[in-house]
Amino acid sequence: MAEASNSDTGKENPTFKIRRLEISDKRKGYMELLGQLTVAGSLTDEEFDRRFEEISSYGDDHLICVIEDESSGKLAATGSVVIEKKFLRSCGKVGHIEDVVVDSEFRGKHLGKRVVEFLTEHSREMGCYKVILDCSVEKKVFYEKCGMFNRGIQMSKYFD
Repeated sequence: MAEASNSDTGKENPTFKIRRLEISDKRKGYMELLGQLTVAGSLTDEEFDRRFEEISSYGDDHLICVIEDESSGKLAATGSVVIEKKFLRSCGKVGHIEDVVVDSEFRGKHLGKRVVEFLTEHSREMGCYKVILDCSVEKKVFYEKCGMFNRGIQMSKYFD
């Protein structure tokens, strides 16, 4: 299928780049993007920088990715994966995907699927025997399109 040219659409086609979160991404709207998923809270630059450095110290065991619209510099999507090291399965590893969100302005462009695929492949490269995630019932169909399937029930207990 041929892509529409810029003249056909009347505007430029955005170029989306997937990459690791950078410390400067707070200024590009990272916290506001997370706020489209759940309560993100308000962080000072110092608080963000401290948490960024802490997460970065875990290396490939905690990866946060973003998709940036290179034409505007705006963050379009994000997600993360944490690698859990286990004694089960001969000291196996499991990837836990979290915090997948696509900015409302960019939805419908398959960016969420790209995030999940990126995090899933990272988990595979890290030697994980599976990757799992929790989601709302409303998001089940989306994650099935990403190759996931319902394997059980998620239980939670929230602390104040």
